[in-house]
Amino acid sequence: MSDRRPVLMWFRRDLRLGDNPALTAACKRGGPVIPVFLHDEVVDGQGAAPRFRLGLSVESLAKSLEEKGSRLILRRGDALPTLRKLIEETGAGAVYWSRLYDPDAIDRDTKVKEALKEDGIEAESFRGHLLFEPWTVETKTGGFYKVYTPMWKAVKGTDIDAPLSRPGKIPAPDTWPDSDNLADWHLAKDMRRGADIVARYVTVGEDAASSRLGSFIANGIADYDTARNLPWKEGTSHLSENLTYGEISPRTCWHSGIRAREEGKGGAETWLKELVWREFAYHLVYHTPRITTANWREDWDAFPWNEDERKAEVKAWKQGRTGIRFVDAAMREMYVTGHMHNRARMIVASYLTKHLLCHWKIGLDWFEEHLIDWDPASNALGWQWSAGSGPDATPYFRVFNPVTQLDKFDKNRDYVSAWIAEGYDSPSKTALEYFQAIPEHWHMSPNDPYLDPIVTADEGRKRALNAYENRDF
Repeated sequence: MSDRRPVLMWFRRDLRLGDNPALTAACKRGGPVIPVFLHDEVVDGQGAAPRFRLGLSVESLAKSLEEKGSRLILRRGDALPTLRKLIEETGAGAVYWSRLYDPDAIDRDTKVKEALKEDGIEAESFRGHLLFEPWTVETKTGGFYKVYTPMWKAVKGTDIDAPLSRPGKIPAPDTWPDSDNLADWHLAKDMRRGADIVARYVTVGEDAASSRLGSFIANGIADYDTARNLPWKEGTSHLSENLTYGEISPRTCWHSGIRAREEGKGGAETWLKELVWREFAYHLVYHTPRITTANWREDWDAFPWNEDERKAEVKAWKQGRTGIRFVDAAMREMYVTGHMHNRARMIVASYLTKHLLCHWKIGLDWFEEHLIDWDPASNALGWQWSAGSGPDATPYFRVFNPVTQLDKFDKNRDYVSAWIAEGYDSPSKTALEYFQAIPEHWHMSPNDPYLDPIVTADEGRKRALNAYENRDF
């Protein structure tokens, strides 16, 4: 006999109805489904921009559920006691959720699953956030992958199941439990006056994510090989924002990319590789969770990083006034839009860790505070790759020259003029938005002169190489 007690469908980073195995299983279980989102200890630990963007996604999911005759129950509090209270109120016999793989989520979920099972409650997690579970992809010798290219070769021919459809019906309970009001959570409060600016650049929700994917496949993927390196051009999918909150599944993206490749669209395989790079990040985070907080290569603990965030050079980097145009444009793009072009991310990371000799954790934390597509695995791998301390990393002695990189990828300075106002008679709208978004106590004005470099490209390269050559490991 099937269990007709309600099941709590605990949404986290899977804020969609389609291709959601946990939701599909909950609907097939036989009893009512009560969708739940918790403002729990993991949400509390997120930066300002991720929490702000998360709130928009939760709001969108709630509307999608209402259209299905369901609703999203919101509760605030640590996950385990909050779920237990909901179980007591609703008589639920099960809690379902989609698995996550970063250390904070694993720690929370392990405690929840063990405790609920001891309570006699069915507690089940399902795949959905990744294409490949981290423990299912192994080297020929049985270990995990530490280098990306062999992993890509191992998985590129894998037969990935087709995405699941949205449930036709989500069975509702006779009585709904009380719910918090999303507005009372004030998820945008730490954005301060920047929230209204960044809100102009978000693309929120399952339907919008699907449209974004369709537009990219139709109009952008063919030229992706070259266009993705041009920060002034709309040459990328921008789906990192939607994948972060699970508004679209990686499986949906994968199958669209495969079809594009079969149709002969030239950039499709490169884009598929980027999806697997995301998988590689989670593969490493799962097998070596220290990558999120400490040097993956432990010998780099002896490197003479500056860790003092009060230094003037760090402040200038954060505020986008280093005097290096590529770096400053990128940092301002992030402050205005919550996004930063991937080529630019490599440049600003290289400049901080090599030209300025600052610890990558300073950049990791700053990105976590300001990126709407912040992802715990991708952020950690990206910073350690750039700094030279991570797996499969760019060697420390390979120092990106931010001046020649700008000449190569922004010859006409379209990117620079889009984000830097100083020195222009008629600054662009986007460049001026930066001054509307930043804290007033920074005392910056578009009428200021553009500054000379705090550390020039050549000087920074010499500093970096000297530190590397004289390291103690």
